[in-house]
Amino acid sequence: MPTTTSAKKRHRQSLENRAKNRAVKSTLKTAVRKLHDAAKAGGTGAKDMLPSVYKALDQAAAKGVIHPNKASRSKARLNAMVKSAAGK
Repeated sequence: MPTTTSAKKRHRQSLENRAKNRAVKSTLKTAVRKLHDAAKAGGTGAKDMLPSVYKALDQAAAKGVIHPNKASRSKARLNAMVKSAAGK
């Protein structure tokens, strides 16, 4: 346990930041999962969901929850998945 005042404050901040980051990450994972399900079911719904998932990825990267390169890589892979699902 922290003993100094500054360490106690830092611990409180880390707990708050962890909760915020987990919420953002959970929302992001849910959006990606829904996109996967839509792509498996049929291509049209997934294509409409793509911009909202892109936005969620970009926001998570901007907040520092995920690395910007991970967001970019995920967007590329999701786009490829949606394109291949629409082609089937």
